[in-house]
This record gives sequence, C-alpha cells and structure tokens, in this order.
Amino acid sequence: MSTDLENRFNDAMLDIYKRAKRETRYNARIFLGMVVDRGGLSTARYLLNATTVSDGYRALWQRGRLDLTVEALVLEPEWQPLFSLTELKIAVDRLQQYGYTGSIPTIAQQPTATPI
Repeated sequence: MSTDLENRFNDAMLDIYKRAKRETRYNARIFLGMVVDRGGLSTARYLLNATTVSDGYRALWQRGRLDLTVEALVLEPEWQPLFSLTELKIAVDRLQQYGYTGSIPTIAQQPTATPI
C-alpha cells in the first residue's frame, strides 16, 4: 500500500517526464513506461542502484538539464525520507560527476553505533 508521500513522489516523477518532453523535446518513453509499470519510487530506486547512469540521464546532461533527472528530484527535501543514505549519496555523486550547477544538499553521515 502506497503512502501519500509515495503517491506525491510518483506524480513528481511523471512531472519531470512531462517537463523534459516540453522543455527539452526529450521523450523519455522508457522512463515513462517504468514509472507506469513499477511506480515512481521503485523506478527511482532501480535507476539509483544501477551501476551506470541511464541513457535518459545522459540525454538530459547533453541538454544541460540535469535538474530534470531522478537524481536531482530525490535530493529535494520533501522526497529524501523515501530513500536510504546510500541512495542519496549516489544521487549527489552522480550530479557532481556530471558538473551539475544546481543546489546539491550535503547528505550527512548517519550516526554509527558506538562499540561497547
């Protein structure tokens, strides 16, 4: 069962698809199919945990629009609770690697347990 936050995230994923199509003329058909079939959260996790960036990520990078990537979306404060620290760090690292000039939050280290 999806939470309200997950449902709103799904809508946000569909929105970045629509914006990419409208603003950059990039039709991310495969991305749209994944969101429709798997849901936004599952799609985002799948893409974040892939060993390489997606073709869509590269296409948006070539258009100078990394702000429309899943990586940029998941780092928005509203969506961060849906993702693990590892997933958030992957998003930060990818954006930095590709020279993203937008705001990238600092992802704090989760506290580790003190040995007894």
